[in-house]
Amino acid sequence: MGKEHIISSRHIYEGHILNLRVDTVRLASGRTTEREIVEHGDCVAIVALDDEDNVLLVRQFRKPAERDLLEIPAGGIEPGEDPAACVQRELGEETGYAAGQLQRIGGFYSSPGFCTEYMHLYLATELRPRVLAPEEDESIAVMKVPFPKALGMIEAGEICDAKSIAGLLMVQAFRQGN
Repeated sequence: MGKEHIISSRHIYEGHILNLRVDTVRLASGRTTEREIVEHGDCVAIVALDDEDNVLLVRQFRKPAERDLLEIPAGGIEPGEDPAACVQRELGEETGYAAGQLQRIGGFYSSPGFCTEYMHLYLATELRPRVLAPEEDESIAVMKVPFPKALGMIEAGEICDAKSIAGLLMVQAFRQGN
């Protein structure tokens, strides 16, 4: 394995939430090829647990999937924003709660084969209600689901997006280790 050296790079699309670039790279073998890369900023993903061990999930329509998905709260980190501050902002926007306690559990690349996005995973506890302030383009329904049931929903295919699956399973492993 070796690093791919960039010969040239060009942006073919620059949008509001992502950019698309094509890199021509030289492989360790000496061959050249092109890589299509989606540039997307880092994000936070939040497993929010209330005092009764319910996880807060959000149901929203996702156009690329053409269906409603049940997910853990998540969102993009603004330039210069601390990930923990982003957690509180996104938690408030998507669920109407603030966390009294935050723990960074880890992180992961969402789709490293073509995308630069890195997800910072947090466990949010000691939840307290605040005013729900969704973004203008979001239509979200909040659900409280017992944590063990949420894990079963993964197996049943009811929770099927990668960040939610990874986040819930990582928190399960974290809790079993403590």
